[in-house]
Amino acid sequence: MHLHILGVCGTFMGGIAAIARAAGHRVTGSDRNVYPPMSTQLAALGIDVIEGYEPDQLRLDPDVFVIGNVMSRGNPLVEALLDSGKRYESGPDWLARNVLQVDDRWVLGVAGTHGKTTTSSLLAWILEHAGLNPGFLIGGVPLDFDVSARLGGGRHFVIEADEYDTAFFDKRAKFVHYRPRTAILNNLEHDHADIYPDVASIQQQFHLLLRTVPGNGRLIVNADEPHLDEVLRLGCWTPVERFTSGDTAGCEWRIAAAGGDASFASFDVWRGERCVGRVDWDMLGRHNAANAIAAVAAACHAGVGEDAALEALRRFGGVKRRLEVRGVVREIVVYDDFAHHPTAIATTLDGVRRRAGQGRVIAVLEPRSNTMKLGTHKTALATSLATADRVFVYQSPEVKWDVADAMLPLGSLATVQADLQKLVTALVAEARPGDHLVLMSNGSFGGLHEHLLRALRAAAP
Repeated sequence: MHLHILGVCGTFMGGIAAIARAAGHRVTGSDRNVYPPMSTQLAALGIDVIEGYEPDQLRLDPDVFVIGNVMSRGNPLVEALLDSGKRYESGPDWLARNVLQVDDRWVLGVAGTHGKTTTSSLLAWILEHAGLNPGFLIGGVPLDFDVSARLGGGRHFVIEADEYDTAFFDKRAKFVHYRPRTAILNNLEHDHADIYPDVASIQQQFHLLLRTVPGNGRLIVNADEPHLDEVLRLGCWTPVERFTSGDTAGCEWRIAAAGGDASFASFDVWRGERCVGRVDWDMLGRHNAANAIAAVAAACHAGVGEDAALEALRRFGGVKRRLEVRGVVREIVVYDDFAHHPTAIATTLDGVRRRAGQGRVIAVLEPRSNTMKLGTHKTALATSLATADRVFVYQSPEVKWDVADAMLPLGSLATVQADLQKLVTALVAEARPGDHLVLMSNGSFGGLHEHLLRALRAAAP
């Protein structure tokens, strides 16, 4: 089969391209943003990529056009495709028909506003460590695999179950297509404001997901999230195991910081009234420990033993762009993190704060997501950044609301900058040994991490 993928350089569609190629299909694609690292990854797989969306791509005459959700009506190639009557389908639909619903696959889906990539990476690694050779499609790159997607040779397949819409012709959430046997529901807040007007509209999509999980499957649900409780009350036909990172009663799984370690670099895992074991690892933050216990619960449902699951956690290498240390210069630590929602920003800074000890935490944020660009969370932004010792926010030309006005509650702690080079200069002038600089964006941040590290090295005595 020949697939031509529109929007192939996105993480999700690029993952589908890699999986389709591994399954023996011929794959080509097109995109407007054809640059490394995705362009080089696709080239290494033998996937030809065309720059742009000119209608003459119809002459490739593939068996099916696979449409990414970046495509919309009015696009010249989309309009020509619709006029031609040629076969097309969405990325999630193609994946479900050709991978997830064949060969008795055991699909494990990870859903939630936050933590999907880390939890999916943890779950895939636990299954890999247990010798199950899982397939996976994850919205980031687990360092233990160094790829975001693979077909896998075993029965199990881990997928990051994103609630974003499927395609211009299918406005349901992507995860509705996946039909997982094991589903993790990590949390639920308002996000993707360009698609969903409020929390209730997202809850409707989550309930559609619940309707697809079989009665002999399992739901692994965060008991500390009231919006998930509301979804379950709409109707649930699958056994539920709950986990907590606090003291919520009646949970099958919970974590407790070991020895008072507030950074959760060491924590105990409890199953009911029994302590399963202790995990010492390189990750930090209560939120990551909660992600870990959700992954353990899901892996145990898939047949992995508790001891094997915990041993995998101890060996977990982390995920690119999830509190990834990009460099240390003169005892100044520079992190790269994907946080772009107020809750994720706050939990990320809390985790770093608990690791930093006496060092300062300097938050550097690019409000880049579609929701941020719309200004949906602007009133919550200052609060989410308030635990930092200093705050720097980049106002790109795409952000039309007044970021400086939103930062007024932080007073002199916050600086807003519209020029990346000036931002680098300000950060170098501010940083001192022992500081932890947390750069947060759901994009490349204009290469700020490397520019900053070079400038810090150049400024060294």
